[in-house]
Amino acid sequence: MEATGLVEKIQELTDLELAVLVSLVASQHCIIQTEEGSLDSLEQELRLVASNVFGLSHAVVHCNESTTLEDFNTGILVDGHPGRIDHEDSGKDLELDHDSSRRSRSTSPVKYDSGREDRGIANIVIISGLPMASEQTQIQALELLRTRRIFTHTGVHAALKTFLLIFLDGVGAPRLVHHLNDHIFISHYHDPEDGFANLEEGSEWIEDDRASLASVVHRKVVPDALFANRPALFLQEEVRSLIDLSQTVTVSAEVKAYLQNLITFLRMHRAVGGGISPRATQHFDLLVRCLAPLHGLEFVTPSLVSLAIRKIYPHRIAITSAENERSMQYGSDLAAVSSILDGFRPEDVIDDVLQQVEAPL
Repeated sequence: MEATGLVEKIQELTDLELAVLVSLVASQHCIIQTEEGSLDSLEQELRLVASNVFGLSHAVVHCNESTTLEDFNTGILVDGHPGRIDHEDSGKDLELDHDSSRRSRSTSPVKYDSGREDRGIANIVIISGLPMASEQTQIQALELLRTRRIFTHTGVHAALKTFLLIFLDGVGAPRLVHHLNDHIFISHYHDPEDGFANLEEGSEWIEDDRASLASVVHRKVVPDALFANRPALFLQEEVRSLIDLSQTVTVSAEVKAYLQNLITFLRMHRAVGGGISPRATQHFDLLVRCLAPLHGLEFVTPSLVSLAIRKIYPHRIAITSAENERSMQYGSDLAAVSSILDGFRPEDVIDDVLQQVEAPL
C-alpha cells in the first residue's frame, strides 16, 4: 500500500488500536488504563483488536495475590499455531534493531512440551491485575519481556517475531515493580466515554425500558469465534512497512535539543523524585521516530515530541514526598512545600515542563 493510503487507514483507527499499532511498530510493550468499572469491556475490546484488527493470536492472564508462576506461564500459551505469521522465525533471534542493547542476544532452538507440541506463546498477551501479584510473578513477566521466552517444567516456549505484552489496569492501581515498569514502552488512558468500537459492533445492546434517566445497558459478551473467519483490517505487511519507515526518519539538531531539554527539565522538576531513566530516554527517542510515519512524515516535528512525552513518562514519574523535596535542604517550610506538592500528578509535571521549554520553530 502507498504511504498516503496507509496514513488514511491509520487515521481511521481508534485510540486503542493506535496504541497497539505503535507498540507493534516499536516492538515494545504498553500499559493501558481505564476506569475500574470498565476493565472488563476494555479487556474484551483489546481481544477483538488483536484478532479482528491485526489478525493476531491473543491470550488473557488475570492476576491476583494467589497467582503462581505456573499459573502465569500456562496462561500466556495458546493452542494451535500462535499467530498467522513468522512461524519459521520462532527459533531464531527475533529482536528488531530498535534496541541495540539486545541485538547480540541469540536464542537457542525452542524445545516444546512433548505432550503439547501445538502450544506456544500468543502474539498478544493481555495481563490484568499484575500489580496485585507477587514480586516473583512480576519478575517473571519482566523476564518474558526481556528474553521473549518462558520456561516451564517441561520445556521452553519462545515468542514469535510479532509479540506484544499489554498490561491492563484501573486508574489509581499500584505500580509494577520498578524494573518492569521502566521496561514498559508507553502508557495510555482510555476514557470509557470514548466507547469500545469493536465490542459495540459485535454486541447486542439492549436498553432497559424500566430504567430511569440513567438507563441500564446490558451487553452480551462477544465470543472470539464471531470474528474467526474475518480478514484482518491491518495486515502485518503494513506493520512491517511502518517499521521500515520509522528506521529512516530524521531528527534535526534543533528537535533533538528540544527533546533533550525536556528530559533535563523533567529530571530537575521539584516534584519529581525519580523515573527519568536512561531507558526512558531511549524509548522517548524511539517513539518520536515511530510516530512520524503514522502521520505521513519523514522527519520529527516538535508536536510529535510533545505528544510522545505524554506517553513515555506518566507511568514512570515518581512524585517526591515533601520531606525529600530538594528545597527542604535550604530551609523551606515543610507545610508550604506540602501544600505545593499536594495533588501533583505526573501529568501536571509534564504540562509544567512543556510550558517551560520553548519549542523550536
